[in-house]
Amino acid sequence: MLQINFPGYNFRIKQEQNKQLIFDEVRRIWVTLTPEEWVRQNFLQYLIQVKQYPSSVISVEKIIKVGELKKRYDIVVYNKDKPWIIVECKESNTPINAAVIEQVLRYNLALSIKYFIVTNGNQSFAYEVSKNLFKELDDLPEYNFN
Repeated sequence: MLQINFPGYNFRIKQEQNKQLIFDEVRRIWVTLTPEEWVRQNFLQYLIQVKQYPSSVISVEKIIKVGELKKRYDIVVYNKDKPWIIVECKESNTPINAAVIEQVLRYNLALSIKYFIVTNGNQSFAYEVSKNLFKELDDLPEYNFN
């Protein structure tokens, strides 16, 4: 399991039409602040501030085709224009179980990533994918795309 200490960050939050919104610094838009969105925004700040991944290589909530179905991933980090890491975020009271891991593996059918992460903000697990084998990681890979 990853030991993640989310960095302190002064999130921009506002109230609009009886909804709380949070500003997504990566997408540069206001989005509804749901429990899952809170986890996603904190994980994004972890990637940017702690792991020092440039926000320019991070994609958030894009639609992909998995077979005939359209699905939306949470976070993908790119390496030289190829998907490198996928992150599946769940709200904090959703357990990280086999169903969550199967979900991100289905997304991998379309993306062919090297690493995947599942998190609910309280627990986070990272795996390296190699020839359909999965190796659990204690830390995320360093950003070095030279």
